Amino acid sequence: MPPSGLNGRLMSIAGRWSCVGDLRAGRLSARRPVRQSQRMVILLSAFGIVLLGAFAQAVSGFGYALVTVPLLAAAVDPRAAVVVSALTGIGLTVTAAIRERAHARWQVAAALTATALLGLPAGLLVLALAPERLLSALIAVVVLGCAALVWSRARIRTGRIGLGAIGVLVGVLTAATGTNGPPLVAAFQSLGYDPRTFRATLAATFSGTSLMGLTGFLLAGQIHADVVRISLVALPAVPLGWWLGNRLFHRIDPVVFRRIVLFGLLGSAGAALASMAG
Repeated sequence: MPPSGLNGRLMSIAGRWSCVGDLRAGRLSARRPVRQSQRMVILLSAFGIVLLGAFAQAVSGFGYALVTVPLLAAAVDPRAAVVVSALTGIGLTVTAAIRERAHARWQVAAALTATALLGLPAGLLVLALAPERLLSALIAVVVLGCAALVWSRARIRTGRIGLGAIGVLVGVLTAATGTNGPPLVAAFQSLGYDPRTFRATLAATFSGTSLMGLTGFLLAGQIHADVVRISLVALPAVPLGWWLGNRLFHRIDPVVFRRIVLFGLLGSAGAALASMAG
């Protein structure tokens, strides 16, 4: 065999066993049968993570992205985690907003969504340009920040300027990390909303920012076949998780749940940091 033919043969063999289809980078490839079992683990893990996130969202009104993004980032790359969380969570937030519309403060939700649009471009730049480890670190910091807010019951100024600044920050976080709940949790705690109003107004705000974020991801080319495939497999977990969580919404003790939320947030932040270290 001529040298060129030998080289071509060796390159072909090497290509079959290369890391082109590396799942950790979010590149699921059907050309590599040896990776089929790993692909199944990724898809099953995504289903379980989305189930857990939907459960947390139903019980507390927030927590879907805070649970799903860090845990998904440990299985696929952080950018794919942000987009998969957004794709699977949009139906959940819109449905919750419609069902709880009578309890939502729509003026507040609309104002926050409008100002979030100002922060969206900056968030898209961070998502596109930040190194994966830095993105994982940002996700972990946001989740830990939310844990601190829940623990301290922090209150912030909620006048027009305060809500406007929160809205811009929400826009940045929507696109950059997908975890835009922490500033909203602090704002609604400061406004003194009861649990039903709290959950409903969060759902209304998340609906607007999620639609806005998905549009940004589409225009920025962040939605591709791999994230769509993972999202479609995980999507059935959303109504199941919501149904389970909604059954506990009126029954669970607030003190016990607050502790569960804190441990869950710390665990998901740890997963993001582990992903960064790996």
